[in-house]
Amino acid sequence: MKPLHLVAACVLAAAVAGCSRPSPVAPPEAATTHRDEHTGWLGTPTPVTVPAARDARFPHFATSKSGKTLVLSWLEPVGAEGTFALRYAQWLGQGRWGEPVEVASGKDWFVNWADFPSVMPADEGPWAAHWLQQKPGGVYSYDVMVRLSADSGRTWSESRSPHTDGTATEHGFVSLTQTAAGPYAIWLDGRETAGEGHAHGADQHGSSGGAMTLRGAALQAKGAVDEGTEIDDRVCDCCQTDVATTAEGLVVVYRDRSADETRDILAARLVAGQWSTPVVVHADGWRINACPVNGPAIDARGQNVVVAWFTAPDQSRVRIAFSRDSGRTFAAPIEVAEGKVVGRVDVVLLDDDRAVVSWLAEGARGAAIRAQPFTQTGPAGPAVDIADADVARSSGFPQMAKIDGGLLFAWTATGSPALVRAVFAPLR
Repeated sequence: MKPLHLVAACVLAAAVAGCSRPSPVAPPEAATTHRDEHTGWLGTPTPVTVPAARDARFPHFATSKSGKTLVLSWLEPVGAEGTFALRYAQWLGQGRWGEPVEVASGKDWFVNWADFPSVMPADEGPWAAHWLQQKPGGVYSYDVMVRLSADSGRTWSESRSPHTDGTATEHGFVSLTQTAAGPYAIWLDGRETAGEGHAHGADQHGSSGGAMTLRGAALQAKGAVDEGTEIDDRVCDCCQTDVATTAEGLVVVYRDRSADETRDILAARLVAGQWSTPVVVHADGWRINACPVNGPAIDARGQNVVVAWFTAPDQSRVRIAFSRDSGRTFAAPIEVAEGKVVGRVDVVLLDDDRAVVSWLAEGARGAAIRAQPFTQTGPAGPAVDIADADVARSSGFPQMAKIDGGLLFAWTATGSPALVRAVFAPLR
């Protein structure tokens, strides 16, 4: 069995000389993608210029509830003082992005390969954005910070935090979404671990004291927040969360952490203002005394939900499971890939209820971003290698989004400098 990729979150201390913003980086040649031309379900991936400067990193896609507005956000170093900016661009169609917009910047940010900022657009009402801000108390003492925009992302409110506990602990792995009442944030909250720090022996990352919790809060006007709600009182310390909107309300997925260190994927539903008791998406039985830093992904349309995740109860695996009842229950999982898979999954649910899963796989060229469609009965086409990639932490988590009758992919190309890359491939 291959060694598991059990990795601790790391602070990046990169900075670039000079204060001027470099020009956007041209896309790679099409030859950097490699695939079978006769897959039947996906056209050839075409490189798309991303308006991010050299040494930008950690792209993130977010789409409005209608699917009409798509934004790509990223982190970009500015100046020579270790300052970073959160910037985004809106997809204009026909392979083009709008001009980049800066949401916020600072030199006291917690910059991390697995726990990255985001910008969430809205069809109506405020947009939302988040990033992580370091605070005194230790390397892993940082807060979630949010800003709202009342003019579709052109200008932004003052910065505030969605949590008010004030503890010098971890708060991160945020999922932003939109509800009928406005923006909503879900995050991992370390307030119960106060003063206990982290155990890093054998490259482990997890609290040595109280448990990490999962919390959610509505983001009110002018950036204010409500007091928030505890969704789960014991979860994995550093795996991403994800959230989707069903016909009945929100569904959040995350990696649990039981008393015997079983770390399977759970789902909880927000219906009529109340969070349900979480349910297990599938009992993989993966017991591991460390956080794998490899969270699940979810998408939904009406009452149909799909969840993709990485697990390794016996060997490294990627799985998906479907729900037809807005996430109350899930069918038996479908095996997507096994063996030389790193995980770092994403998933989109198409209008015909096919689900496309993407993941990072080890291969002859080092690694590849791979994608494959599935129905509730199994594969709906062969796996496709979208682009060459890297398994290094600095490569982050590849992103996938559905737009304009196709799929957009974005990732961090490692090197000096790092580059944000993207390709578009039409669906067939």
